[in-house]
Amino acid sequence: MAKTIRVLVVDDSAVVRKVFTEQLSREKDIQVIGTAPDPYVARDKIVRLKPDVITLDIEMPRMDGITFLKKLMHYYPLPVIIVSSLTTKGSKLALEALTIGALEVLSKPTSAYSVDDMGVQLGDKIRAVAGARVKPTALGTHAAPGVQDLSSRALARTTNKVIAVGASTGGTEAIKNVLTRLPGNAPGVVVVQHMPAGFTRSFAQRLDSLCAMGVKEAEDGDTVANGRVLIAPGNHHMLLKRSGARYYVQVKKGPLVHHQRPAVDVLFKSVAQSAGANALGIILTGMGRDGAAGLLTMKQAGAVNIAQDEDSCVVFGMPKEAIRLGGVDHVRDINTIAQKTVSLLR
Repeated sequence: MAKTIRVLVVDDSAVVRKVFTEQLSREKDIQVIGTAPDPYVARDKIVRLKPDVITLDIEMPRMDGITFLKKLMHYYPLPVIIVSSLTTKGSKLALEALTIGALEVLSKPTSAYSVDDMGVQLGDKIRAVAGARVKPTALGTHAAPGVQDLSSRALARTTNKVIAVGASTGGTEAIKNVLTRLPGNAPGVVVVQHMPAGFTRSFAQRLDSLCAMGVKEAEDGDTVANGRVLIAPGNHHMLLKRSGARYYVQVKKGPLVHHQRPAVDVLFKSVAQSAGANALGIILTGMGRDGAAGLLTMKQAGAVNIAQDEDSCVVFGMPKEAIRLGGVDHVRDINTIAQKTVSLLR
């Protein structure tokens, strides 16, 4: 019998605490063992109740969620899901929380995003992070490893190549790790990270400030070119297309694939069709099997593919499934994937 996942809900809104508790009570494998209106109450309940997963609001009185998260990740690291408003400030704080060590982000319900939709996603995210590898961090530091520079001359002769990247739980930091290590003239990169609408633009802007390549949230028709990274926008699929020698992306709605939109499989299968042997695929940490079939399709079309290894994954789900299906050529620690990518593309 599967173990019940014990959840503590931390939010200053009594309405949100009530809604989350009611929504999660429908899930047979999830139990809300307590709620807390602020980090001080949460601290005591964490010690006493020992939850498996915490949902955490980041805009709270007395102590803000970011400060609390830093302390939590240092003294008592646990899987944390950030619950954030879709404001500009909320999305930026959510990304800061992911940098500190939170594993997933969820947007609060809006008129366009119903409570029932949120409830389904919350249950999925709780299952994804439960049992994930959460390492303690030093106070005042982030969990991300240091960045190393690769020679900008390494890819000087590379043309008409495309790098396709897919990730889910724990993926924001894994993607940052890879992209910040690529030179500014690397082939165009297309990325799907499972993330709600409203957060991918801030994610792209943050990466743009850190990477040698230019990074933006993709818009329909954007050109894929050397030195450019396109991030699939939340709640939209992204496909690679080709017109003559030009690669570009199509951004569109469509049915959920593996309960996701954007879905990695949708991107990878389009890359196989449009780029074939001119592509390199990378699949990173995440729960489930999204991307596994698409990566195999890419390999069958002539692409070379890399999967993140188990030890460096937060959740070894998507890479494991891709390896099992036979779509992976190389398995690497997250800190060496960029270097391997450059060597394969030379």
